[in-house]
Amino acid sequence: MAYKIGDECVACGSCEAECPVSAISAGDGKYVIDADACIECGACASVCPVGAPKN
Repeated sequence: MAYKIGDECVACGSCEAECPVSAISAGDGKYVIDADACIECGACASVCPVGAPKN
């Protein structure tokens, strides 16, 4: 199951820079993950300071 970014996102951009397949982009007040592009590697979750990405 693809990762999703929760409402606790502080829009710091750490996850976007870490994603190896560029599946993360800035959304409306928080970042979003393209579920079709996500390879479920967990790189985003490992760098997020607030633990927003979850699968």
